[in-house]
Amino acid sequence: MSQLKGQQKAEAKREEELKEEAEVVKKTLEDGKTIVDLTAKAGTDGRLFGSIPSKQIAQALEKQYGIKLDKRKIELREPIKMMGFINVPVKLHQDVTAKIRVHVVEK
Repeated sequence: MSQLKGQQKAEAKREEELKEEAEVVKKTLEDGKTIVDLTAKAGTDGRLFGSIPSKQIAQALEKQYGIKLDKRKIELREPIKMMGFINVPVKLHQDVTAKIRVHVVEK
């Protein structure tokens, strides 16, 4: 019984550490200076030829800021198909959600 309580206590502590780590990443992602810049080919009306999926956002975030994020945590309902600034939600922890600013410009 005491072993089970010890495991639960260790698990709760680990969960709290993961949440604190997610809060730190959230603060970095939502900093006004953290804007993920992406380039893509576009038509005259601002619509992209193709689209930008969450995988491309995750790769650009790691390349530009050194923040490694799993593409499955990026909650992009559908790939980005327009140029400009887009706020993309990211689920860092079950209790922590951040927003990444993505800036798409013409190539």
